[in-house]
Amino acid sequence: MATYSYFAKSLEGKEEVGEIEAGSEKEVAQILKAKGYILIKAEVVGEKKKRDFSSLFFWRRVSISEKIMFTRNLRVMISAGVSLPKALLTLSQLVRSRIFKEALLKIAQKIEKGEPLSKSLAEFPNIFSELFVSCVEIGEESGTMEESLKILTEHMEKEYELRSKIVGALIYPAMIITVLILIGALMLIIVVPKLKEVFLELGVELPPTTKFIIFLGSFLANYKFFLPFVLLFSIIGFKMILATKTGKMVFDFLLLKIPIISSLGIKSNCAFIIRTLSALITAGIPLVRSLEIISNATTNVYYKASLKEAVRGVRRGIKLSEVLKKYPHIYPLLVHQMLTVGEETGQTAEILGKLAEFYEEEVDNATKALTSIIEPVVMVLIGGAIGFFAVSMIQPMYSMLGGLK
Repeated sequence: MATYSYFAKSLEGKEEVGEIEAGSEKEVAQILKAKGYILIKAEVVGEKKKRDFSSLFFWRRVSISEKIMFTRNLRVMISAGVSLPKALLTLSQLVRSRIFKEALLKIAQKIEKGEPLSKSLAEFPNIFSELFVSCVEIGEESGTMEESLKILTEHMEKEYELRSKIVGALIYPAMIITVLILIGALMLIIVVPKLKEVFLELGVELPPTTKFIIFLGSFLANYKFFLPFVLLFSIIGFKMILATKTGKMVFDFLLLKIPIISSLGIKSNCAFIIRTLSALITAGIPLVRSLEIISNATTNVYYKASLKEAVRGVRRGIKLSEVLKKYPHIYPLLVHQMLTVGEETGQTAEILGKLAEFYEEEVDNATKALTSIIEPVVMVLIGGAIGFFAVSMIQPMYSMLGGLK
C-alpha cells in the first residue's frame, strides 16, 4: 500500500484534490469512481520522478528490429507449446543487445516464480513500451496471447517501415552536408594558413571576406584538437535541451510549422497515432485506455496534449472525432471524417487501419518529395560555399596583379 496524491473531477465538473491509500493507481481510480469522480492525475506521495536520460546514449537502447524479431519468435514458440520461461531463455541467446539479454533472463526468472508476463515486462520500460505491456496483458486475460503478439509484431513492423522511409530520405543530404563540412574544415586548417603567409609576404590589402576566412582558418588550426570534443558536447547539449519541456516545445513547434517539413511531420504523427489506435482497439483495449497509452508513447508535445484532451473528452461521453476536430492544425479533415464514419458504423478499428495505410503511403510520397527538394538546395549551398571561398582567396591576387600594372 502507498499514499497517493490525486486530482479528480466529477461528471458535473467539480474538482477534487486529496490523498488516499491504495495498492496502485488503478485502485485509486476505482475508489474515486465509486464516489462519482474520474481520476485525472495520481502520484505517490514523496516519490520524485527522475528524468530519464538513457535516450541520450544509443548503447542504452534496444533497436526496434530486435524487438520485432523477439516478438515474432516468441509468438511462434508459444504456438508450438514451449513454456514461457524456456522460450525467453532461448530468445535471450539470440539477441545481440546485452541490456535486452539481461532483461529477458530476469523476466524468465520472475515468471518461474509465478509473476505474470505483462507485469514482468512492465519493470523494463526502457525496452517494453506501455503499448507492448498492455497488449500482452490483454492477451493474458483473454487467452489470446498469440493474437496479441501477432498484432504487436505487425504494428512494430509498420512503425519500423515508416521510420526507415523518413530516415532513408534524410541520409543522402545528411551525408553530402557532412562531407562538405569535413572538406571545408580541412581546407581551412591546411590550405588557408599557407595562403595567409603568402598574403603577408606580399603585403596585399585583404578584403573583409578574406580576413574572415583567414581568421576562421587560424582559429580552427590552433584549436583543431578540441573540435571533436566541441562536436560531442554540442550533440549531447542539444539532446539535453530537447529533454527539457521548453526545448521540446520549441523543437516540435518548428517541426509542425517549417514549410515542407511540417507536411511530413503531420503525416508521420497521424500515421503513428492512427496505426497504434487501430492496433490497440483490435487487441481489445478500451478506447480511453488506448488513448492514454498513445498519449504516453507520442513524442510530439502538441499531439500529446491533444490526446490527453481526447482522454478527458471521451470519459465525459464526447466522441473522439469531435475532440480531434478542435485541432485542425495537426489533424487533417480526413482524420475527423473517417473517425466519424467509424464511430457511426461501429468499425473504427478497420477504418483506422485503412486510414493508417493511406497516411503511411502519404509519408512515403512526402519523403520522396523532400529528397527531390533537398538535393538541389544542397547543391546550391555547396556551390555557394565553394564560390565564396574561391572569390575570397582569388580577389587579393587580382588586387596584387592590378597593382603591378
